[in-house]
Amino acid sequence: MSERVIAPKSRGFLFLDSHPEGCRRLVEEMWRAVPGPVTAEGDGPVALVIGSSAGYGLAATIAGLARVGIRGIGVCFEKAPGRRTGTAGWYRTAATARLARQHGRDMVFLNGDAFGDAMKEQVAGLLTERFGGRLDFLVYSVAAPRRTDPDTGAVYASALKPIGSPHTTKTLVFDELGAPEVKEVTTAPAEGDDIEQTVAVMGGLDWERWITFLADRSLLAEGFTTAALSYIGSPLTAAIYRQGTIGAAKSHLEATARTLDERLRKTLGGRAVTSVNAAAVTQSSTAIPGIALYTGLLRGVVGEAMVSPVGQLTQLWDRLTGARPLGLDEEGRVRLDTWELDPAVQDAVAERWSSATSDSIAALGDLGWFADEVRRLYGFSVPGVDYNAPVETEVPWPAPAP
Repeated sequence: MSERVIAPKSRGFLFLDSHPEGCRRLVEEMWRAVPGPVTAEGDGPVALVIGSSAGYGLAATIAGLARVGIRGIGVCFEKAPGRRTGTAGWYRTAATARLARQHGRDMVFLNGDAFGDAMKEQVAGLLTERFGGRLDFLVYSVAAPRRTDPDTGAVYASALKPIGSPHTTKTLVFDELGAPEVKEVTTAPAEGDDIEQTVAVMGGLDWERWITFLADRSLLAEGFTTAALSYIGSPLTAAIYRQGTIGAAKSHLEATARTLDERLRKTLGGRAVTSVNAAAVTQSSTAIPGIALYTGLLRGVVGEAMVSPVGQLTQLWDRLTGARPLGLDEEGRVRLDTWELDPAVQDAVAERWSSATSDSIAALGDLGWFADEVRRLYGFSVPGVDYNAPVETEVPWPAPAP
């Protein structure tokens, strides 16, 4: 037993420990937010979610389990408990597996490097031995700082940089007492092979490799459908995001979707799409300059009309399974961000952005909501949890059901 009281200690938006009970309750909360199943009783479709433990990948896993009744495999890369607690994704995965089992869903979770062929081999083996040798859906949701090429051993590192010239933007930080501050930060432009390296990590290369790997082993079912999760965002953040190195990677991801879509249509009557999601507070997004300020202001404008990640991914599963029209844009993308990019919403956010200062930000953005959302990423600020009570940190990785 390794029980202890866990206090929320952080460096900026990065917390040093995670709270197992808070993570468990958060997953249960997300599951309850998903409308009832749309599928009949019996075995659901076989799905693979790559990046299943955090952000939109976690939302895709929970929404798929609760809404569609998927069974299959979740792949993620999380750190076990040790000197510190396990990562939040470790505890979220344990909680998701527990709920899946309670609801009769056969979901296996694998912890390791999704970029490596060893993980692909492990997934292929499970699909063959446990799930009838067929895969109906693959959701790709990977945000990583680096990737090792399985063929060459070369290590690529992603960069958060504008392209062409330095970019200065407003950003939101909190001081040691938790008071909000609006500051300006300047990011140097991409240089050397920053763009190519970021595309190699965050673009469509690994997504395509997964599809090819599984197709070569005849593991893709007729009508197989795959979706990679993406983001466009506001003009306010475009210079550092959509027009920056990450944007170049997202453009590559979308080009890969078009190539895969043509291929899957011809071979399996299947399809490949990118899903453009709307803004949310995630562990990845809080690292991007300006995104925290933008998201807090967006929430200040739309309030409860802001659609959560699990709400968005419920919509995506409905579209992927045909419960509602797929609704592609002219680039062949599923759009879940129309509420965010509504011109009236963007105009209101832009007006608040222009007048945002340390003195005015509390009245312009929903900072209480934003701060709570950041804390919830690590299992804090979750209703019903006694944070003064000791909690067991040695939670085992979920073993597959017999």
